[in-house]
Amino acid sequence: MRFCELKEKDIVNRCDCKRLGRVSDLVFDEKTGAVCAIVVPGPNRLLGFLSPDQEYIIPWKCICQIGPDIILVEIHEEEALAPRKIWR
Repeated sequence: MRFCELKEKDIVNRCDCKRLGRVSDLVFDEKTGAVCAIVVPGPNRLLGFLSPDQEYIIPWKCICQIGPDIILVEIHEEEALAPRKIWR
């Protein structure tokens, strides 16, 4: 599967059936080149007017299934939320 196909799928948490968003980035292991996690923008602040200051870092092992339209994950949201990193 190509990244352009992956980023078009909605991420749904199996624990609470909540839609988290769509894939915005991938985290790779530098040594093996394997995908370690997917990155999804976190919840917006102030009714979506400001960009999120957090993002979900979802380990690859937490992905339950990749379907034609959605990716099912099993995570505890508070554990997957991390401060958003600005890469320079």
